[in-house]
Amino acid sequence: MTDTLVQIDHLKTYFHTEDGVVKAVDDVSLHFDAGTTMGIVGESGSGKSVTSLTIMQLLAKSAHIESGSISFLGRDLVKLPETEMRKIRGKDIGMIFQEPMTSLNPVFTVGAQVTEAILLHQKVTKAEAKQRTIELFDEVGIPDPETRVNSYPHQMSGGQKQRVMIAMALSCNPKLLIADEPTTALDVTIQAQILDILRKLRDERGMAVLFITHDLGVIADIADHVTVMYRGKIVEQGDVVSIFENPQHPYTKGLLACRPRLDTQYKLLPTVDDFMEVATDDKGEAKIIEKFVDEKRLNELMTTGRGRLLHPKAELAAMGHPWEEGHHAGDAKMVADGEKPLLEVRDLHVHFPIRKGLFRGVAGHVKAVDGVSFNVYRGQTLGLVGESGCGKTTTGRAIIQLIRPTSGEMLFDGIDLAKLNPAASVFDSWPPTMLDRWSKSKQLRRLRRRFQIIFQDPYGSLNPRMTVQAAICEPMVIQGIGKAKERRDRAAALLEEVGLNASHLRRYPHEFSGGQRQRICIARALTVEPEFLICDESVSALDVSVQAQVLNLLKDLQLRRGLTYLFISHDLSVVKFMSDMIAVMNQGKIVEFGPADNIYANPQQEYTKRLISATPQDDLDHIRRRQAERKTALAARLSAV
Repeated sequence: MTDTLVQIDHLKTYFHTEDGVVKAVDDVSLHFDAGTTMGIVGESGSGKSVTSLTIMQLLAKSAHIESGSISFLGRDLVKLPETEMRKIRGKDIGMIFQEPMTSLNPVFTVGAQVTEAILLHQKVTKAEAKQRTIELFDEVGIPDPETRVNSYPHQMSGGQKQRVMIAMALSCNPKLLIADEPTTALDVTIQAQILDILRKLRDERGMAVLFITHDLGVIADIADHVTVMYRGKIVEQGDVVSIFENPQHPYTKGLLACRPRLDTQYKLLPTVDDFMEVATDDKGEAKIIEKFVDEKRLNELMTTGRGRLLHPKAELAAMGHPWEEGHHAGDAKMVADGEKPLLEVRDLHVHFPIRKGLFRGVAGHVKAVDGVSFNVYRGQTLGLVGESGCGKTTTGRAIIQLIRPTSGEMLFDGIDLAKLNPAASVFDSWPPTMLDRWSKSKQLRRLRRRFQIIFQDPYGSLNPRMTVQAAICEPMVIQGIGKAKERRDRAAALLEEVGLNASHLRRYPHEFSGGQRQRICIARALTVEPEFLICDESVSALDVSVQAQVLNLLKDLQLRRGLTYLFISHDLSVVKFMSDMIAVMNQGKIVEFGPADNIYANPQQEYTKRLISATPQDDLDHIRRRQAERKTALAARLSAV
């Protein structure tokens, strides 16, 4: 169990592009043993995924292995011909890719795709391969595996699709499993389940796992050893306890600090820039200069910004969280009694019809939102948290009339938004005339200047054919704000406000990183000077270091502009950091509502407790306990053998 399975020595993988040579993997050396998990962590562009693709020999044509070796079972994978590598891929080395929907073929059932991998590498009949697939589905926790093998990818949830990818990777009993960001953008509960499955299968099968992620919290939960990469180089290596207990490199210190925790006292999150800066030497090489976070900076992070802004005293008492001295943070304040909410949601329902049969009759309804009510006051942030499918995104879209609600009221500054939606004739006593529709549409468009939305996927919400300038100016054109030069100047000023340069206006979305694209989306939402912003999973797919920057930006904009937020996320630690009040949703209903600190300190519902317990823990006690459990389980398995 301690034999070295993979030995990588001085590996260099470069991409030769029109703009020059990109040193994606630059002199990387590492090794790991059978039965252990090596975690590779770093931001996007650090070279961690290219390292795994080099092991699998799945590089793009523009990539070239300049030098180095990858020893696997005594064979150098770099020197193997493609015919030999095909025999190793899937059989001896399995891989779980980041996005299961793009990795699975949408026109074949999931069972057929796993069966194909088994038939390719093992001498079994189709019936035996199908039975093996059913057993694998059961092993990775897919319910009703006999039926699910006949499902198509679009019929399964994100967590179930990732389980299918795990089953496919394990179908031929590989000695090495490469997991490339397998839990990114998954709910924390689903993420916890996936990590449990990987730990269980690793220990039972004695295989090695190469786990790639940008989140050190996840690394703490699964890895035995950690490799930290930055700009293609390894900057730190060690066992997981040493890395978390005494990190040496400033980049590692920054990654550890910038992740929001449920118990954090920061009002602004530290970022990697607080721990290091990068200078370029005479040869064009990046040189890292360490910075030290002194007491002044720590105090600034703890005190910059406002405290929690809670609901009025009467509402707090009604929801079981009475205002009492010492029960809330010292700088927490209440909304004054009698103040009207900016947004009132009353008994909101959004039901989607299920149509079946030849004539597509309605056989039932999916109750995505089922009787939701809450208030949001000016300058406040309400966090809406829950798993995928709980109805939180549908709630946000129904509020701003991107989805037609079935019933309920959504009063924005006293105006019922549902009655302004020309498509929502269910709210009228008779079918509206064309004049009514035109009038309501015009009112709704005018009112939309006051509320905007920031979507989860910044690349998907920006037109790839439009420049940044055109994308930011488009809302101003629609609303008739300013002349062409005024719009351009305003777009430039907004880019500067969100931390980008005015010179970026003529670029296209594909020329930016994920974090930069999200900043562009924020600038676009601010063009019409809104009062209310819905942030729909706006940081869930970002690196933790970039996530910290965007969260700090949103807090800063709220303070300077007096914005009100509805912050939607599946990550309770992020929601708690951002929010004054938290609403926990499950199966279309709000199951718990209260001040953010109280919800974390004293959750009342089992569902809320499950969300909290599923959040990755990276404290030293938890890591040491996890490692002790690993050693005990390993000793028991070896004695049994």
